[in-house]
Formats: sequence, C-alpha cells, structure tokens
Amino acid sequence: MAVREPASLPEDAAARQRMRAEAPPPHYWRRWTGDAATMPAAATPAADPTPPAPAAAPSAGGEAPHDSNAESPFRILIVEDDRTQALFAQSVLHGAGMKAEVQMQPDGVIDAIGRFDPDLILMDLHMPGLDGMRLTTLIRQQPEFQLLPIVFLTGDPDPERQFEVLESGADDFLTKPIRPRHLIAAVSNRIQRSRAQQRQPSPQASAVLRSHPETGLATRGWLLQQVDEALRAGASGGLFFIEIASALGLRERYGYAAFERLMAQAGMCLARIDATAPLARLNDNSFLALARGLDESALESHAQRLRAGLAEHGFAVREDEQVQLRSAVGYTALSLGFEDAGSALEATERSALQARLHSEGVAAYVPPSDTEAQERLALLEGQLELAYQPIVAVAGNEQAQYQVLLRLRRPDGTLLSAGQVVPAAEASGRIADLDQQVMEHALDMIAQRGAEGRPLRLFVSQSPRTLAREAFADWLLQTIAQRGIDGTSVVIDLRLGDALIHSVTLGEFCRRLMAAGVQFCLSQFEPGTEADALLNQLPLGYVRMAARFAGAHADATLRDQLRGVIDQAHRLGLQVIGQQIEDPQAAAAMWMGGIDYIQGNLVSSVGSELDFDFQNAVL
Repeated sequence: MAVREPASLPEDAAARQRMRAEAPPPHYWRRWTGDAATMPAAATPAADPTPPAPAAAPSAGGEAPHDSNAESPFRILIVEDDRTQALFAQSVLHGAGMKAEVQMQPDGVIDAIGRFDPDLILMDLHMPGLDGMRLTTLIRQQPEFQLLPIVFLTGDPDPERQFEVLESGADDFLTKPIRPRHLIAAVSNRIQRSRAQQRQPSPQASAVLRSHPETGLATRGWLLQQVDEALRAGASGGLFFIEIASALGLRERYGYAAFERLMAQAGMCLARIDATAPLARLNDNSFLALARGLDESALESHAQRLRAGLAEHGFAVREDEQVQLRSAVGYTALSLGFEDAGSALEATERSALQARLHSEGVAAYVPPSDTEAQERLALLEGQLELAYQPIVAVAGNEQAQYQVLLRLRRPDGTLLSAGQVVPAAEASGRIADLDQQVMEHALDMIAQRGAEGRPLRLFVSQSPRTLAREAFADWLLQTIAQRGIDGTSVVIDLRLGDALIHSVTLGEFCRRLMAAGVQFCLSQFEPGTEADALLNQLPLGYVRMAARFAGAHADATLRDQLRGVIDQAHRLGLQVIGQQIEDPQAAAAMWMGGIDYIQGNLVSSVGSELDFDFQNAVL
C-alpha cells in the first residue's frame, strides 16, 4: 500500500525534516563504533533531533560534546581552497559529532597533520599551486603518515582520472556534488576500519600484511619475507617470475580499469593452478610465486604448467569479448646460494627476460661460473670517471645542460664505457652501488656550480633495479634537500627498454621525485604502440630519440616517423632531443622536423669538462 505524504507541513517542520535527512544530529558518528550497542540512551541518534548550527568559520575547532569514557570523536582535516565548499563539509561533519578542521593552503597541510593529528584527510583534487595528487605524494613520503586515510573530493567523472587518484596513494574518492549523509557515511566507515586495524594485536610492530584485502593474493612484502625465510632455512623449491606479454598494448586498447580487472583475473587464475604456492603481484604485469619444497627436477615442468594454464584460460575484458594471455616464465632454484630475497628476485627476473627470447616461453636462471663472476668483479675494479656532452637548444638557450656518460678507469689505465660496465654491475648485483656513485658525483657537480652562480642541469642514466629501491628514493630526496639543489637541475634518463618492463615501478618512483622538482627523460625512443603509450603514462619532461633517427635526412620514412613522434610529444608538452648528430644535414633534418634539442659531435664531442659556451652556441 502506498504511503501518502501529508498535504502540507509547517515551514519550520519541513525545514527540520530536510535537515534531519541530510545532517544527522550530534553523536550520530557513534553508530559506527565498536561499543555502539551499549551507548547511553542520551547519546543515541534519536535523543537529539535538533539540527546543529553550521560552523562560523573554517578555522573553528568544532569539538562536539561526548562521553569522556567513550571512543574519541573522529578527526577530519579538510584540505579545500574553496571557502564555500570547506564550510559546507565542515558544517556537515560537525553536525555528525566529528571534529573537522580546514586547511585552505596546500603548503601548510604537513604542519596541520602534525598538529591536528587527523583520523582522515578529505582533500579536493584540483587546487592551485599544488594539486591533490602531488600533495598526497608529499604526505606519503612521511613514514608516520603512510597509513593515514586520504579521501579525494572530485567533480571529475572520468574513471581514468579516478584511477590515477588511487594510484597516487589515496584510499578513496567521492564525486561532487555529494549528499551530506553520504559524506558522513563514507568518512565514518573509512575511519572506523582504520581504527579497527590499529586496535588489532600484532606480534611484531613491523609485521607485514600477508594478503591483499581485495584480491586475496599474497602481498609482495610478505612473499619476499617468505623467500628470505626459505633461503635462511636452506629450503628446497623454486621461485617463479611470470610476466604477462603486451601489457601496455592491452592497457592502451581496453583502458586502465579493464586492464586492472584483467590482471586481477590473471592473478587468481595463476593462484588456482597451484594453490599451495603463494603468489603476489609484483607490478602492473608480473607475478611472483614461491614453490617451497618442490623437487628441483620438477621446476621446469611447473613453469610450463603455469604458462599453459594461463594461456588456456579465456579472460573477459568486455561483455562480448575475451582475450587469451601470453606470458614468459622465468624460474630459479632456491639452492643456488642467494644472499637474500632481493638477489633471488633479480636472478628470477633475468631468467624471465631470457624466457621472452625462447619459443617455449620458459627459462631457468643459470648462475655465472666462478670464472665469469670473477671476471665481472674484476671489470668493476677501478676509478669512476664521468664524461659530459652538451645538449643544446635549437632555438637558442643559455641554460647549461649536459648528458652524464659513465666511464671507469681500470688500474692498467684502460677506460671502459657504460656499455661494458653496466652489464657487469647488473650481473654481479652491484648496479645500485654504481648508480648511487654516479648520481652522487652529478649532485656534487650541480651543487658546486650552483654555489658559484653558474646553474647546471644534468641528465643522468639510472637502472630500474636501482629506482625500484625505496631506500634509493629516500636517499636521493634527502641529498637534494641537504645540498640545497634545485630539483629541476636533475633529469633522470629512463631507457625505453627498461620502462616497457618496469612502467609501474618507474611511475611510482617518478611521482615521488616529482615533488622535489626532479624531471625525467625517456631515452632511446622508438615509436610503437607500447612505447607511445608510455608517453602518456609516465610523468616525463623529455624524450630522447634513438640514434638511428640521426639518419632521417637520408630516409623519407624515418623522417616521417621523426615528425610524428615530435608532434605527439609536443601535444603532450614534452621536449624532444636528437642525439648523435654528426653533420649539418642531420641537424637540418632535425630542425625541420621540429626538434627542441640536439647533441652530438657536430655540436661538441664528449669531454671531461663542463666548459661549453651555451650563450654563443650557433647551430
């Protein structure tokens, strides 16, 4: 039977009814607490139907009276540059018995968090100067704030944008305009879950979450912890690295949301193939499985079973479309004497790279012989020397900028190039040390020139294995700050081949360093579906073309490709560098194609000094 509304209500009664529906009375927040069933009657929502008065100003503390023996009210820091929106959210939350403080200046948020100690941050996505995603990155860099819930308010309906929000480190997003009761419920539920997690007893303060709350797969941290334990115990078995092929092409074709669903399905499929082996997702398109206790003679057949089981399954990407996934599987035995989980993971990843080259798509890690290992270590003995090559603006620019080129001087006087040194460092597990030495030399040079009033920008190549280490990002941020270096004077070169494999890991690193102003260049660029997608997915400032494009003046097809890349890069706000320019014809073709910078012997050869005259350079 339909219920008819009264023909009319007094104006004040109607207003109260609307207010009760949209702004719950004080103590409403208590319904989400663990002891809600034992609340005093005076604190129940029905006890106080009077609507709260809106806050007078964003800076008001807004403390609501509550039982001193009960759980403390929820505390929300509202980061919003629009005063009207800030007042609205604060008034709604105050009316629900919560404490809400507004911070209208993004650069004051870190201090406000330390002072106000919020349970949750409610943040506007679009703010002048420092947008919400960059601010979230800054917050997450503080160890004590890494688990602090952050919820975005956004009027952007684009689902791709919303996933970018979550990737930046936020926990959730709410779409404007939002009804007050929805705001209260979303904020309260998120805080309640966070407080419940904090109350859970933990045997170790540093305990690692075992399984991902959404996929049920093992977390990367927990699985690597298990690998460490297996290595220390001398356990038998193997480690398997499963890499899904054509990840960037799939993401470009179906979109980020569909790609994430596809990878989630792939992970669950792999987990079902061998339910006894814990499996974790490493990055956007790779998984790691630990088969502890498996006979080492069965490792290859197990790898083949993982690959075949994935290939035989049809994965739904749309209602009327399914795809089959190809993969490469690399594996290693645990008995090979790895020092820790990191070295075992690197070995397994290298075997996956080899698996890509094999028709069967499976490869085992083969450790180098003692002679090979000694030769690689001997190759790294010597004195690090850096060389520099100017990168000159075609349109003219006084900015001094160079590409840093690695050289190593052997004790016998032989000078080795980066092409000889880097593979040996990667194979021997010393690449992170080498990269840090190169970066430290570059930062020393930048700081020295800055102190002399001669600003300098350096392009420095780094390995993805180094950039994947959180400790390296921490060190780099700290060093830049300690030396007072302008972050824009550092440009990290990311090789295209590395970026195609490690796009998610590199993206996370880039977003962390962007907060300090550090810029990024995608090097050795070759156009293609997956490579083109990277231009959108990584926060780049520069693109350096592959060396073969220096011959564009003699090849019409190459010249058209060059123009296409330059046009695409310029549409995305990126600047393009042409390298190995040796003659005027090559330079002219680059100039006609719209290139921004060139480097090569036509401009200046590689040298050990930073004395190129950029002010009077004429191309």
